[in-house]
Amino acid sequence: MIRRCLDNEFDTIYEIINDGAKAYKGVIPDDRWHEPYMSRSELQQQIKEGVDFWGFDENGTLCGVMGIQQMGDVTLIRHAYVCTSEQRRGIGGQLLKLLREQSDKPFLIGMWMEATWAIKFYEKHGFQQIPKDRISDLLEKYWSIPKRQVETSTVLADDKWFKTEKRDNNRL
Repeated sequence: MIRRCLDNEFDTIYEIINDGAKAYKGVIPDDRWHEPYMSRSELQQQIKEGVDFWGFDENGTLCGVMGIQQMGDVTLIRHAYVCTSEQRRGIGGQLLKLLREQSDKPFLIGMWMEATWAIKFYEKHGFQQIPKDRISDLLEKYWSIPKRQVETSTVLADDKWFKTEKRDNNRL
């Protein structure tokens, strides 16, 4: 069952994120990797800034989480992780489907450009990579991340974003 995460599940969300993020070790730039991948204070700040976590609950146990954040004219998918022991069961796809039903706005997803498995996952679910000349602008507009992370990240968007972008460009 997919449901909104509860305030008292903070520690579980923290554990799932850091378990799932182990896949980044040795893949993302060494200067961006640290343990834990996401600190408790960073997670608290993300929640304070409006990241709303949803979870995949199996018999009372959360085994996957995905955040959604409203950012003006777009909706961001944030911090999507599934416990390593539960991956490849369709949990991420189910979470993504439900979260996409939560907003009528275009969706954007930022991620490490070296996380090719994550890029393929989102492409399988209808997202496309943003043209390279737009990535930095979007990351700086919608995410609060260090410059080095901007340099090593990419952004994917849904069809709605591309249609809006095309319509806006035709007006110029």
